Amino acid sequence: MLTLESNEVWFVTGSQHLYGAETLEQVARHATTIAAALDAAPAIPVRIVAKPILTGPDGIRALIAEANASRECIGLIGWMHTFSPARMWIAGLDLLAKPLLHLHTQYNREIPWAEIDMDFMNLNQAAHGDREFGFMAARMRLERKVVVGPWSDRDVQEQIGAWTRAASARHDWASGRIARFGDNMREVAVTEGDKVEAQRRLGFAVNGYGVGDLVARVDAATDAEVDALVEAYADEYDVAPALLPGGERAASLRDGARIEVGLRGFLVDGGFHAFTTTFEDLHGLRQLPGLAVQRLMRDGYGFGAEGDWKTAAMVRAMNVMSAGLAGGVSFMEDYTYHLAPSGELVLGAHMLEVCETIAARRPSLEIHPLSIGAREDPVRLVFDAHPGAAVAASITDMGQRFRLLAAVVDVVEPAQPLPRLPVARAVWRPRPDLRTAAAAWIHAGGSHHTSLGYAVTVEHLRDLAGMCGIEFLAIDDSTELESFRDRLRWNDVYHLLAKGI
Repeated sequence: MLTLESNEVWFVTGSQHLYGAETLEQVARHATTIAAALDAAPAIPVRIVAKPILTGPDGIRALIAEANASRECIGLIGWMHTFSPARMWIAGLDLLAKPLLHLHTQYNREIPWAEIDMDFMNLNQAAHGDREFGFMAARMRLERKVVVGPWSDRDVQEQIGAWTRAASARHDWASGRIARFGDNMREVAVTEGDKVEAQRRLGFAVNGYGVGDLVARVDAATDAEVDALVEAYADEYDVAPALLPGGERAASLRDGARIEVGLRGFLVDGGFHAFTTTFEDLHGLRQLPGLAVQRLMRDGYGFGAEGDWKTAAMVRAMNVMSAGLAGGVSFMEDYTYHLAPSGELVLGAHMLEVCETIAARRPSLEIHPLSIGAREDPVRLVFDAHPGAAVAASITDMGQRFRLLAAVVDVVEPAQPLPRLPVARAVWRPRPDLRTAAAAWIHAGGSHHTSLGYAVTVEHLRDLAGMCGIEFLAIDDSTELESFRDRLRWNDVYHLLAKGI
């Protein structure tokens, strides 16, 4: 199970020696109190660690260099309790390689009208100290999130928490490895991309492996390992009688279990965070991996079908951002539309690979023919997704840049049962409506593959895109098609010019 508890965000407070030792001691106490409160906030899933007060360029530079080198530090929260002359931040900020959040707050919530004096004013002056720091960040074109408000307020802590989840995903990508079994589905465009630029910009490394490498691990699975998995399947799912021990298709379930043992072992031993497969390259596999993929996504792995490594990375990132939250994440594809006058809907699915974390009820484990892949009938989990608000997101390579596109949807119960559709599926209503959302997605060049997440929000994804320096676009309640198309044009100009700013 994914957890973010080992990740640290360093709480960095700026001041200067102008105010004397007593004031700096107060600043340190206040900073420690705020950091401790944020650390204890339920909305913030990572550790918030108070660092010593920074009062000069050498200390600032040393701390940022330490943050860059730390394996636990995923980002910095900066706060200027007093005035902190920003020129002393230049050398340090020039080195900064971790995400930055600028918290514009102050220790006291209200002005003590009857007691306020100049000592109080000199101590509690984030109102202008943060503006000095903000100028330097803007002058240096630093990507950062700015959160404004009392540090004890829930909405402030939730904004910080969203940023820490995005920073955790960015940190995970920075050391991420994606295994690609087989190549891209032939002649498909949107799942292709520049892996070199992806590693430079996004962090994760994508490498290909022959399916034979996987088959060797599958064939090496022991009967005891397979037996244990078959027992686990019977405990966790409603297994079709034909697949149970003694049933006429029991061998197929054992083949599916053997694939899971081999695939999981390959990923664990290689330190991979995500993987892809393609039904056009199944050499040596008896069936297209379905059940194994569904269960690996459940355990936090990213996945993309047909060689789609960018969506595999997106599923992984959304799994990281959702750690500890309810709702689930899954690889997904817009498959077909319901264009009824009573309400237009999307039916999302894939051949087999939809994650059980989004299931409304206990999944059933079934076997059915599959007309793609030229292999034996594959086993798979079948279920409907649970209702709720969700976000479908994809990363595409636009040639000059990567684009992260997110669409807000409302997953609903299917209008009628789907007794002859033996795959896991989700039915949703896009916001603001199907016609606007689909047109905007197509104008933006969004992929036909997405990652669907319930706990992930547009805020998480916008923060992640900012940290990675890539374009972000959202399709939601406020989307108006012509304005959205104008934004696409403006973004083209901005990203062309931004390379020279």
